[in-house]
Amino acid sequence: MSATPPRRPSQPRRRHVTLGIAAALVLAVAVPPAVTHAVAGVSEDGGSASAATRDTPFQRDADAVRDTGAIGVQARVSGGRSAPATVTSGTADLRTGRPVPDGGYFRIASNTKTFVAAVVLQLVGERKVALEDTVDKWLPGVVRGNGNDGRKITLRQLLQHTSGIHDDYPGIDTAQEYYEVRFHPFTPEQLVERAMRHRPDFPPGKGWGYSNVGYILLGMVIEKATGHTWHEQVRDRLLKPLGLRHTYYPGDSPTVREPHARGYQRFATVPKLADVTLYQDPNASGGLIGTTADLNRFFRDLLGGKVLKPAQLREMKRTVPLNDEFQVPYPGARYGLGLMKNRLPCGGWYWGHGGDEIGYMSRNAVSDDGRVAVTASISTGWATSVQDALRQHRAGMRLVANALCRDGV
Repeated sequence: MSATPPRRPSQPRRRHVTLGIAAALVLAVAVPPAVTHAVAGVSEDGGSASAATRDTPFQRDADAVRDTGAIGVQARVSGGRSAPATVTSGTADLRTGRPVPDGGYFRIASNTKTFVAAVVLQLVGERKVALEDTVDKWLPGVVRGNGNDGRKITLRQLLQHTSGIHDDYPGIDTAQEYYEVRFHPFTPEQLVERAMRHRPDFPPGKGWGYSNVGYILLGMVIEKATGHTWHEQVRDRLLKPLGLRHTYYPGDSPTVREPHARGYQRFATVPKLADVTLYQDPNASGGLIGTTADLNRFFRDLLGGKVLKPAQLREMKRTVPLNDEFQVPYPGARYGLGLMKNRLPCGGWYWGHGGDEIGYMSRNAVSDDGRVAVTASISTGWATSVQDALRQHRAGMRLVANALCRDGV
């Protein structure tokens, strides 16, 4: 997840949003009909696997996402009765019309927050940090000014978005802005300094407000507590032990590894789609790149108890309600420590996070026991209208939730 629900056509003001920006606008260029790999899927270990066919509900839900105006869609179910199963729809590249790769890389955006939260909670389990530690204990004087006070904000509140820190995360509203900033990412220090120019949205612990800056601060805490960067700790504590060979930190590279669908953005100011595949945003709020198979494996292992000690997993799953603004795209949802809890259409709840980076949206759903996971990647971002955003977001949420219901949750 990242950022806030769209309030005006120039959204996204913040780059990482679990909400996502969506739509059913008339395309400026023709999009080829749905493409699916009904036989040649990609299994969890990278080998071949049977995949969903065109006439299944899974495929129809992927096509419904495409029909909102998405350029490319790939989705995967891991675990459950039909897994592994993959579907694709649309195209990976408007220039060539090549099919969407069902094992393609994409910017996982705010799904990164769950990885960061897992590292922090592992450190809690090792008694190297505590959830009730103040930010000031680890970053003295960093959160200060205009009513902000790191002596009153805990790591738990950063993890749960209850710190009150205003999220002044610079956004990209136009194609011109994209070309100006795509190779010039802000440093963590710059982003925190921007947030400190604003008064808090509410006193610590007295509200809920999504804050990318909160997770940037957590990345800084991880480095202070361990002597290693947040992404080194993610690599050594999560990616390597869990065998997530297709999730990585891109560092200074603006590219996405092959194979991948190209990322496209619709800006309200221009009629033509912008190819925004090249981009740098290496921060702890959303800087990782991965695949649907790796995300499914990570969330299954996390909810299945393979990542955290039982006490820390229980803390991660202690939730609070979202604010009124976020209840519009996520009715009834609740937020834990880097993990969101959503209602299933078939009854009950599921976990996940999701994320949005310019040009890429992802949605996921994981059963409470980690047995079944679904991830969808949509290679289209929107900066047009609230209605457009909600349309694609809701189609993506239906895709993953319906798949989870069908697979025995």
